[in-house]
Order: sequence, then C-alpha cells, then structure tokens
Amino acid sequence: MDEEKKSLNFIEQIIEEDVANGLSPDKIRFRFPPEPNGYLHIGHTKAICINFGLGEKYNAPVNLRFDDTNPEKEEQEFVDSIKKDVEWLGFKWDKELYASDYFQQLYDWAVRLIKEGKAYVDEQPSELITEQRKNPTEPGIESPYRNRPIEESLDLFERMKKGEFEEGAMSLRAKIDMTSPNMNMRDPVMYRILKRPHHRTGTSWKIYPMYDWAHGESDYIEQISHSLCSLEFENHRPLYDWYLDQVYTEGTIRNKQREFARMNVTYMITSKRKLQRLVAEGVVTGWDDPRMPTVSGLRRKGYTPASIRNFIERVGVAKRENLIDIQLLEFCVREDLNKVAKRMMVVMNPIKLIIENYPEGKTEWVETENNPEDENAGTRQVPFSREIYIEREDFKEEADKKFFRLKLGGEVRLKSAYIIKAERVEKDEQGNITTIYATYDEKSKSGSGTEESLRKVKGTLHWVSADNALPVEVRVYDRLFTTEQPDAEKDTDFLEFVNPDSLKVVTAYAEPALKEVKVGEPLQFQRIGYFTKDEDSTEEKLVFNRTVTLKDSYKPAN
Repeated sequence: MDEEKKSLNFIEQIIEEDVANGLSPDKIRFRFPPEPNGYLHIGHTKAICINFGLGEKYNAPVNLRFDDTNPEKEEQEFVDSIKKDVEWLGFKWDKELYASDYFQQLYDWAVRLIKEGKAYVDEQPSELITEQRKNPTEPGIESPYRNRPIEESLDLFERMKKGEFEEGAMSLRAKIDMTSPNMNMRDPVMYRILKRPHHRTGTSWKIYPMYDWAHGESDYIEQISHSLCSLEFENHRPLYDWYLDQVYTEGTIRNKQREFARMNVTYMITSKRKLQRLVAEGVVTGWDDPRMPTVSGLRRKGYTPASIRNFIERVGVAKRENLIDIQLLEFCVREDLNKVAKRMMVVMNPIKLIIENYPEGKTEWVETENNPEDENAGTRQVPFSREIYIEREDFKEEADKKFFRLKLGGEVRLKSAYIIKAERVEKDEQGNITTIYATYDEKSKSGSGTEESLRKVKGTLHWVSADNALPVEVRVYDRLFTTEQPDAEKDTDFLEFVNPDSLKVVTAYAEPALKEVKVGEPLQFQRIGYFTKDEDSTEEKLVFNRTVTLKDSYKPAN
C-alpha cells in the first residue's frame, strides 16, 4: 500500500485521502475552466491532461466550463477553438457550461453578502483602490465607503445592474481585511460596471463579476470536488475559500482548490497578452501559425495528440515551477511520428542526375515501403526514370572515406531502386555543378531476388524522378525565439528575441504520391525530417510544413 501511495502524484494522494476520509467516489468531479479570451497554448495542455486524466482514472465526470466574465476580451471564436483543441487532444467532457449561466445566482449571492454587511459599493476609481491597498508589509487604507449603510449599497448595486452609472463610476467590493498580508484579501472587487455586449448574454447585464468571485462559486454550483489550477493561483486560495464560506450549505460538496506547477517550455511564451501581440503586430500569421505555442499552431505544424499527452506524462505533476527543455517535447513528437508517419521521397535542394546507360523515355515503377516501423503500413509504387533529382548536399566531386554519399567514381544505392556510380559532372560558367552523369547496375535493383544476394554499398540516397517530379512549397519552421526564455528580462521587450529565420520557404520536388496526401497527415520526408500537409494547399499548389527535424542528440532520462 505504501509503495502504491508513493507512485501517486500529490494530487492523486489528496483525492485518495479524501475518499479514505469519507468522500464518496461517485461525488468526485473535475472541470477544465478556460477563459475564452484567446487560444489554448502548450501550458494549457497540462491542465487539460491533468483534469481529464484524473476523470479517466477515477471514472469521474469532467466539465468544460468557460469562465466568460469579461466581454471586453472574449469571443465566440475562442470558445469554438477551445472545444476543438480539447477534442483533438482526445478528451470528452461531461457538460459544456459557462460562468455566464450563473450570472443571476452570483448576483443574488452578492446581494446576500451586502445584506450581511460583507460587501459594499465603493465609488472610488480603480486606481485609487489599488493605491489604498498598499503592499504586503504595510496595512491598507480603508475606503471611505466601507461602512456606508447596507440599504445604500443595496440601492446602488441594483442601479449599477440597471446601467444607471458610467463605467468606472463605482464597484462592489467584499469587506474582508485591509490589513491582511495577502493582498487578495484586501477588500477585493467583486463586480465592475461594463456596458459591453456579452457573446452569450447580449446586453442583458451592465455589470460583470470578477474572475475570483465567479470562478470558485461556479465550482460550487457545479459541485466540483477538486478545483485544480496552476501555482499562480496559490495566493488566491484564501479568497477562494472565503467566498465559498459565504455560500456553502451543510451537506453539499465543498470544492477544494489545489495548485500544481504551471508548465514553462524553453523557447516558448505562454502569456496570452504576449501571444496576442505576436498576432496583432504581424510577427506571425495568426493564432494557428505553426511557430506559435498554441494547440492550434502545434496541430497545424504536425504535432500529434499522442505526442503531447506523452510529453505531459513525462513532465509529471509537480508542486514547484520548472522550465522544461523544448527538446523533450520534440523528442516525444519524433517518437510518435516515427511509428505513424508514412515515408515519402522529397528533394529539398535538387541537382539533376542523368543515368546515361538507362533507356531514354522509359519509366518503371519501383516498390517502396510506407513505414518500416509499421508492418501493416504496406508498400507503394514510385516512378523511376533516366533523369532524377537528388539532394545537392548528397554529392561531392571528391570526398574522404567518411563521406558515404555520392562522389565521382563512387557508388550509392538509390532508395528502393538501383546502385549507381557517378562518372562525370557538368558545370556552368561559374564552376557550379549543374548536372551529374552516372551509370547504373541493372542487376542491382531492390526487390529482385533476395536482399541478401544484392551487392552491398554503404550509402543510400532518396531521389525523385525528374519526369514525374511534383513541385511543392515547403515551409521550414524553426523556433520563434533565439533565446530559451524570451520574456525573462523585465526591462527587455520579448519581441527583440524573435528569430528572423524562424520560417524559410523553399520549392522542393516530390514523388507524385504527395498529391494524395490529406491535410494534417503525418509524413517523413526520408532523410530530411517530419512534415505535414498544410491547410493552405490548393489543387494548383501543395504546401507542407516541417514538424520537427529527423534526429536530435537529446535523450530524456528514464
């Protein structure tokens, strides 16, 4: 039992202890509560995997609740994208809910707090309220409206709701403790006036609850047993509990907030405000730009749900903030793609090679494997002809013994085809090689007889038939930033660290089978890297994004 307990993460230990202390297993319930004010990013995937993973482990329902309390920044577009991302990651929610579903209940509870002398309407501007809070080592200054008559606050709050006052004219504050060392407890604002239409409630409300007030009470309304959030909300827990104390009814589930370390990944930022800047200032093409750390960006880049879930599992659930090496994420992507990606032949930097003793005008089809890691992946036919393209980097006129690609007088095997020998080259006026001339061994074709009987050579090259080559646009993505923590320096704008070479676009030549590839399908361009077909593709132009390089020296600890 002790060994089993040690294998549980600290959140699972909390749940197990709650069950041991009387919490009925059928009362366990979780939620993932995003604010619909932007797209989900890599940091959110940890919260998603934790909440929905626990739901699966304990056979407990998980709500998808949108904490939509700020109509200034929220849009239906963000709601739709969040739902798509959660589904794409492979999770299903029990109920789709919104904090706005509870606006009337939250308002009624706020009225109760006023009647109990625990909340009051303050007519001071927000800047002055902030100033009066002072700092953790200095007592705050009480508002002159803190002890106004209850009836007066009730009247003003009702008139705020009706829209009789301008934005910023007044707010509703909880009356807690202006001397508390926890700044969140110094009479926090519960409601502010916002005369903005809401994406779900329209113009029905002229006041909107603050996040801290709406969030915990929504958990209580939904009878969430364990409210799990990132470590940044740890200092909000006393306020979460204080608000809960005001509405809790004996015999109901008292939701418990617990915090886990948020996930920071090198070369990425996870601030919605900063991601918004990248979009607004045109640094990227949108929220789903493959250079973005958003789930939609990672999906478009070619990351798989399994690779992200595996990454989160490897990272684990910690109590302390940590910085995760992006190479671990990329390792998980390669690990999954190696198993599922179809191998295709694409030449990125082509040079023409003519096989002089191969019949002119002849095209034959050679058989090649789709994925050697998947025995059920089958094979396909690839056209072969007298003129082909190979990578320019795969040929040297002269090279030492460690160069296992093609050189003058040397031999290599063309993948799934023949052994060729480079005989001579043709150059332009500047001395650049324009064409390689070679001969082939007709009896060396892959698949003819047993593989053991084939003549062996050390190098194998990918290639594309020039007669059948398909021009494609390849977007070679690199990291968006040049430094591991682009937003670590408070005095430096993170945009100064944007990588000017984060995207290079090249025209490559591909085997014709790439015409049949679907958008988002994982591919390995042999000997180059992993790629996927982009949604920008048309009948006239095929576009492919690089997902990740083929290999890296990184090896995660076991």
